[in-house]
Amino acid sequence: MEENYVRLNCKAVLFDMDGVLVDSLLQIEQSLRQWASKHSLDADHVVELSHGRRDQDLVQMAAPFLDVKKEVRLFQEHEVNEAHKSRAKRGAVELVKSLQPNTWAVVTSGCRAVAEARLKAAGIKTPAVLVSADDVSVGKPDPEGYLSAAHQIGVSPANCVVFEDAPAGVKAARDGGMQVVGVGGTVANQYLDCAYTVSGLNDVTIVNTESYIELHLRLTGS
Repeated sequence: MEENYVRLNCKAVLFDMDGVLVDSLLQIEQSLRQWASKHSLDADHVVELSHGRRDQDLVQMAAPFLDVKKEVRLFQEHEVNEAHKSRAKRGAVELVKSLQPNTWAVVTSGCRAVAEARLKAAGIKTPAVLVSADDVSVGKPDPEGYLSAAHQIGVSPANCVVFEDAPAGVKAARDGGMQVVGVGGTVANQYLDCAYTVSGLNDVTIVNTESYIELHLRLTGS
C-alpha cells in the first residue's frame, strides 16, 4: 500500500451521514434484506440501489408496484427505533468538533427524524444546517441537497468540500460544482468517481485560518 498526502482549501465542509459520519450501514442492510425477502425481491440488488438514495426513490426503483408512502413510513419508523445502535465512524466526532459551527453541514438521503436520532446516538451534535430527504424535491444523485446546504451556509459550491461514500452522492456533489473526497468502506473505491479517497475521517485533519479551512488528507491506494 502506498500513502500520500493532499491539502485542500475550502470555506465549508459538507458530509453525507451514513457510512461517513455514522456507522449504521449494517443496520440499514439488515433492514433492506428483510424488506426484500418479504416482497420476493433480489436483496443484493436492493442493497446496491439503496446507497446514497432516499427511501422513496429506492422503493420506486425496486418495487414500483408497492404503496410507496406506506413502505417509506414503515422504513422510517423502523430506522428511528433502531437508531440507538448507531455509532460514530472513526475520526468523525473529532473532525466535526474541529470545525467552526457555521462552516459544516450534513446532507443525507435519510429523513430528518432518522438523521437526528443517529447523530445523537453517535455523539455528534446536529449541525445548524442539516439537509434531509424531507427538505428536497429530488434526492441524490441530483445536486439539490448539496446546493441547498451551500446556500444556507452562505458559500459558493466551488468553495465546498464534500465527503461521500456512495456513487449517487459523489455524482450529486460533482454535478453541484463541488470538490469531492470519497470515503471508502461502503463500495469499492473504483466506483467512487473522485480524485481523492480516504479510508475514513480519521485520515483527515483540519487547520482553521482566517480566510479558509485547510483540509489535510492522508490518501491510501494500492
